[in-house]
Amino acid sequence: MRKKSALIMTIMMVVLLTFITSASAVGYEPVPVDKETVTAYISKLEHKDGQLFIQADDIQWYEGEAANKIFLEREQDIGDLEGPPDGYYIVNDNEDLTTYKVSDNLEVLMQIYDRDGTYEGMDINWNEPISLDKFQEVFANTEMMDLSQFPYHLTIQDGVVIRIVQQFIP
Repeated sequence: MRKKSALIMTIMMVVLLTFITSASAVGYEPVPVDKETVTAYISKLEHKDGQLFIQADDIQWYEGEAANKIFLEREQDIGDLEGPPDGYYIVNDNEDLTTYKVSDNLEVLMQIYDRDGTYEGMDINWNEPISLDKFQEVFANTEMMDLSQFPYHLTIQDGVVIRIVQQFIP
């Protein structure tokens, strides 16, 4: 009985996320990246001496034609594919973690997260601003959605992260 319930729950989650992903791709705009922006997977938020730090695995994030180009350069035995299946491509040649200091005035923009503990509450709201406290709370809550599985664009000024934008994954 337990296996059947788990299977039903898994199927419901897949169907819901598929619906959310396909229905919400409309309105998506790539995050502008500049020399102050690093794209990374955040592995840990950590307080040290009264200051918040992010441990992150820096990556290279590609979309559109840039994704197609790097995909074709790096992938072998891809058959008839002319680019990555979902329109983006991630390169992670160095999995070392980098530690970044976080500004007390951090701006956080999220696309999707567990707002209320329900699947319905995980709809996409493009570039939704949330507080630093809220970000720490939802990042730590992995019951319904593990936010460490999303890339983030980190804007860094003078060695301090001043802005985090969650990357939407189609």
